Amino acid sequence: MIPFTYTRPDNIEDAVRAASSLGSAARFIAGGTNLVDLMKEHIEQPAHLIDVTHLPLKQIEDANDGGLILGALTTNSQVAYDERIQSRYPLLASAIRAGASAQLRNVATTGGNLLQRTRCFYFYDTAVACNKREPGSGCAAMHGKNRIHAILGASDQCIATHPSDMCVALAALQACVQVTGPQGTRSIAFADFHRLPGDQPDQDTTLRAGELITAITLPAENFAANYTYLKLRDRLSYAFALVSVAAAMHIENGLIAQARLALGGVAHRPWREPEAEHLLIGKAPDRHAFGLAADRILIQARGHGDNDFKIPLARRAIVRALEQAAAGIPQSPIDKRIN
Repeated sequence: MIPFTYTRPDNIEDAVRAASSLGSAARFIAGGTNLVDLMKEHIEQPAHLIDVTHLPLKQIEDANDGGLILGALTTNSQVAYDERIQSRYPLLASAIRAGASAQLRNVATTGGNLLQRTRCFYFYDTAVACNKREPGSGCAAMHGKNRIHAILGASDQCIATHPSDMCVALAALQACVQVTGPQGTRSIAFADFHRLPGDQPDQDTTLRAGELITAITLPAENFAANYTYLKLRDRLSYAFALVSVAAAMHIENGLIAQARLALGGVAHRPWREPEAEHLLIGKAPDRHAFGLAADRILIQARGHGDNDFKIPLARRAIVRALEQAAAGIPQSPIDKRIN
């Protein structure tokens, strides 16, 4: 690690002011479960750390519209085991419990989960080219070992994937990210929060300079009856997804009235395709309809050699997840063998 300064503000305004004054060399830190690793590996070398753990952002509270507000400093465990989350947003609880270990979930924060960086091998290896780590240096994954890499939304600059499980569920639930920065507060739709790589793969999110995540808001619609979070990985525990699927629907009179579908492990951000969801509306919840939705999501999928297998794997995962959701038998986060 390089030397760095450390400050611990007592309120949001002071935290934002510190970030603005210290500039691009500053980072907010809370649980530090990803940032500290990146610092140890010399991937990120902030000159200033702003500790936000003492800010009043640890609440889970009801919103006026019937939804929930998750403070940015709520831990993953706190969210996953909150009774309101388990009863009203079980998709989110399942996704969180599918990720990391209990020890990490006890420390990792909601806001930090949104900001965790890719687990691409080449991003962590400073001896090889990586446009995400060093813009303009190239992408070693393109013609290297790319088994875990993106099949959707990639560019000729980067084929890394976003690692979060929680974010896949938040995408399906159409959450919003609340931020405060030098220009005041704003709300960012979850679909607009994470970026595709394009020609700036080093920029993961649409956060502006000095902005601090303060909360995640969940809409009142909760999909508590018909949902699942299906995660396919190389081993049953403590592994990042090769493909994951957050699926949810409302079924009325034997037909799908509403559907949500988000994929993880396949793109630079949690992947949703509203047109695929629309294909399910008014259809009977059967394998044929689910296959059409899967085909629509994957219509532009492209492998890069080692990860070609992800395309048929993703199709099967989508169909299976939709079947689980339709049957009201979600994938168990404890017994990880597929239902």
